[in-house]
Amino acid sequence: MSKAIRWRQRFQNYASAFRVLARTVALSPRSEAERGGLIQFFETTFELGWKLLKDYLEAQGVVAISPREAIKHAYQMTLIANGQGWLEALEDRNLIAHTYDEATCLKLERLIADKYFPLLQALHDTFNSKAE
Repeated sequence: MSKAIRWRQRFQNYASAFRVLARTVALSPRSEAERGGLIQFFETTFELGWKLLKDYLEAQGVVAISPREAIKHAYQMTLIANGQGWLEALEDRNLIAHTYDEATCLKLERLIADKYFPLLQALHDTFNSKAE
């Protein structure tokens, strides 16, 4: 499969996951179940996001094996504007994947809505224009 086709297919999956996340971010207040869904949708969207970056970078001839490498290269190539925010989202995604604590979930709910969702929105906008 062509690397250019691969990132476009990944973007389609990312866009679908992003739409679900966007609908959940818009809910207020969220029930405990909705909060759990928000966190899960964030994890899925974030995972697809860094893999989208990786696939696009590979199509440009740049190899990035890990999420951290993909984020750093994407920032250097101005695919993302807030590299530090993406690295923080990566750390929080890793934390929540291995821990369940109510206080952590409440904190992450706020971070997703206020800080990480705008990063994912910007990625969606960037690749939406590239895909056209």
